[in-house]
Amino acid sequence: MNEIVHRPALVKAVLELMQPQEGETFVDFTLGGTGHFAAFLPHLGPEGTAIGFDRDPAAIARAERLQKNWPPCRVILRQARFSEAEDVLEELGVVGIDLALFDLGVSAFQVDDPTRGFSYLADGPLSMQMGSDKKKAMELVNGLGERELTQIISKLGEERYAKRIAKSIVRKREEAPINTTLQLVNAVDRAVPPKAKRHLNAIRARVFQSIRIVTNDEMDELHTGLLGAIRYLLLGGRMGVISWQSLEDRKAKHTFKLYGPKGEKEQEWVLLPATRKPVTADPEELEENRRARSAKLRVVTKVQREGA
Repeated sequence: MNEIVHRPALVKAVLELMQPQEGETFVDFTLGGTGHFAAFLPHLGPEGTAIGFDRDPAAIARAERLQKNWPPCRVILRQARFSEAEDVLEELGVVGIDLALFDLGVSAFQVDDPTRGFSYLADGPLSMQMGSDKKKAMELVNGLGERELTQIISKLGEERYAKRIAKSIVRKREEAPINTTLQLVNAVDRAVPPKAKRHLNAIRARVFQSIRIVTNDEMDELHTGLLGAIRYLLLGGRMGVISWQSLEDRKAKHTFKLYGPKGEKEQEWVLLPATRKPVTADPEELEENRRARSAKLRVVTKVQREGA
């Protein structure tokens, strides 16, 4: 297998907007390939603390191997879902954090490894497990009814041919269980009308995305994770979210807006956006990393509400 290359997206923009300082406490809720995590360490210095979470044990193991090459900083690595992160912070005795970062979606190490089952480009077991979860994508694909599959592909994949694809999946699994990625691809391809065949890869991607999100409970986990990070964020703290598809970006935007100056959540503090619109990759970065074209960064700062 060729060595998988991980290029973190929007690193320059993340550092510019979040402005990590010496001695601060930083939590990376999505350690992944450690690209963003490692970029923060020189700014935090020996007195700073960097905590890395990931639900994927492979990501934690990778970070532990790389740790010897990092600059001096107090580093803590833990396997945890977003929904478990608050409990771990409490166990560690952390009372507040200055910096929080979420880089959502799947990492190159996950999507480029055929044995993980995330990609429609290579054959492999239809697993799609981000962590050590028991639920696998093949169980959903073979077990859910046609109506449920239609709803998932339509809502979470935002795919116009969801009904046709769900029907094709049910017919395919009646012939034999769908246990591999290319078996699912075949079911998807059979459902796409000739006029849309030129968009096959985009359609496949949306279907795989929708199945992956349900397999890993991603939207519920994200909701819980964002709220937990906001609660732990100190006044003056900065929080960033890098999203890779519209559902994630809308969730981040809506959550930040709820706690904004005009939001429904009336706290003694508010979240102020660093930019009016999400930040995207510039032409220079896109030339080096085509995957970054889908990335959107939103950053907010927690400040005291005026008059509070």
